[in-house]
Amino acid sequence: MTHDLTGRLVVPLDLDGVTDKAGLMDRCARALGLPDWFGRNWDALADSLSDRAVWPEGADGRGLLLVVRGWRAYADARPQEWATAQEVFAEAAERAPSLTVALAVGGSAEHRPGGAGRSDRA
Repeated sequence: MTHDLTGRLVVPLDLDGVTDKAGLMDRCARALGLPDWFGRNWDALADSLSDRAVWPEGADGRGLLLVVRGWRAYADARPQEWATAQEVFAEAAERAPSLTVALAVGGSAEHRPGGAGRSDRA
């Protein structure tokens, strides 16, 4: 089965420089324009991502494509938290079929080819 992503509102979630849950929650709140009462915890994030009523203007009727980029530093610094974040993204997308969360490959200055990132590939 395929999902037509054409026409969805694309919202970038830039995690470059984020190395903890608080930073992730702040970036999510900012990128999605979440209300002040957003609880900045995993359950609140899952609820907000799957609740079309709090999505950015224009996404309700079109669908939402959340593109997560610059996430590698966070994943490396806090692998268990990052695993939980991915579970939350997946749960929210299951609850709201018009939500798609995509993890961008690369996108961080630290991990660009020729940059200061790892060079352990042959």
